[in-house]
Amino acid sequence: MQVVLLEDVDKLGYRGDVVEVARGYARNFLLPRRLAEPATPGRLLELERRDSIRARHEAKSFEEARELADRLAAAELRFDVKAGATGALFGSVTPTTIADELWERLKIRVDRRKIGLRDPIKRIGRYQVPIELFPDVQVEVRTLVVPEGGELPPEEELAAMEAAASPSAEEGETPTESEAEALATETGAETPDEAEPRPEPEPAEASRAEAREAGADEA
Repeated sequence: MQVVLLEDVDKLGYRGDVVEVARGYARNFLLPRRLAEPATPGRLLELERRDSIRARHEAKSFEEARELADRLAAAELRFDVKAGATGALFGSVTPTTIADELWERLKIRVDRRKIGLRDPIKRIGRYQVPIELFPDVQVEVRTLVVPEGGELPPEEELAAMEAAASPSAEEGETPTESEAEALATETGAETPDEAEPRPEPEPAEASRAEAREAGADEA
């Protein structure tokens, strides 16, 4: 079954892509969650027209790519997003988000797959997003991810917020062997070594032990 993705879906595609999926996967997961819609003839024609228009604004030569790179190097993207107290986003900024913003603001079309984000942006901050416009033509676009209704704090404060959001040692780390032994001493529980069953004596050793016991009884 063909569907049009309404959102980026990991390991499946980007928003606007037309993909082939199992009918059950579409009906039970993608469609109810509004991650996709059926690829009707009318919707496919609409996407074809959109791509045709945007393709006119895409670099088709090295010289055109250099001109676009100069424009992008002078630009600055800004995303005002909902974020928590520690700077974590309620959502993320993805290659699709950036490509759509470049089109809406600058009428420059770039391939989302050429936007070099290793992972979606999930924290407020200042970023340099690399974009490949053409073979041997790359540019970094200044990108601000700003908390909704506010402004970005200084870098030192951003670093402190990120550190505060990281898992604490108590919650995220497994106790070491010495810590486990100390805890066992305090609680009276057995340590892992003590809890292991002791090996049974070898048959020869068991026979010698029985003989010594028998001799002791006769004495």
